[in-house]
Amino acid sequence: MDRETQANMDEIHLRILRVTEDLRAIQQELNCAAMQAPTDPELMEALSEQPEMDTLQVLKSSLDQMRHFLWFYIQVMTNDSELGEKLRQSLRQDAASRGQENFERQLQNASDSIMLRYLSDHKNRKPN
Repeated sequence: MDRETQANMDEIHLRILRVTEDLRAIQQELNCAAMQAPTDPELMEALSEQPEMDTLQVLKSSLDQMRHFLWFYIQVMTNDSELGEKLRQSLRQDAASRGQENFERQLQNASDSIMLRYLSDHKNRKPN
């Protein structure tokens, strides 16, 4: 592994550690708030307001997405896993098909653009 790749991996490792610590702190603070809320009506109201709930929903969604990604990533990176090999093959096929889809989409966009130009150019012409 070259130095640049190692530096990137080190940076990712440090970010993971920071995020993990942040998540632990958030969990601890939310746990304390949940324990205090039943005895504090103002806190209960503040915690259940829409902006707070929206923020928590965004966090939950992000964590769910990350959990799914990490499961997938670990499966792909585990070389001794048959499932990992199947997933890697699927990714390669998907990448190839996405390339074909992108080409087809670009072709469709180009043909749509040509058609629109043709129609707009001929819109003002009088019929024979």
